[in-house]
Amino acid sequence: MSQKIIRNEIIINAPAERVWKTLTDAEETKKYMYGCGAISDWEPGSALLWKGVFDGQELVAVKGTVVDIVPGSYLAYTTFDPNNTAIADIPENYLTVTYTLSEAPGGTLLVVTQGDYSAVAEGDKRYNDAVNAGGWSSILSEIKKVAEEV
Repeated sequence: MSQKIIRNEIIINAPAERVWKTLTDAEETKKYMYGCGAISDWEPGSALLWKGVFDGQELVAVKGTVVDIVPGSYLAYTTFDPNNTAIADIPENYLTVTYTLSEAPGGTLLVVTQGDYSAVAEGDKRYNDAVNAGGWSSILSEIKKVAEEV
């Protein structure tokens, strides 16, 4: 079975350090990730929780684990929506997200991947839903706006 990976990219008119902060600072992530702050100590093996306030109550919208990190240029983490009761909360159902930052004309190239959908429960449905929603394209547009704020 071939892998199913979502891949999106965007050029952000800001230095990599600013883009990195946008991706890893909880106050910054709240601005583009549906009000959720990314909470972690950003060490391999550490928890990563996307927390937000919904209907007046704080909850974990998405959870995962930091897999690998090279500050300023690369981050890989697993991700799972614990509020999706149809899928078991087991490591085999977590997807991996990667952020890769590199220098580009006019700023920083941010490449985001998410997958492998072929290896998780309801993978085809989850993949098709993600593709039909544009993958990360709408979130990348918001990341760009936040990172380019002065």
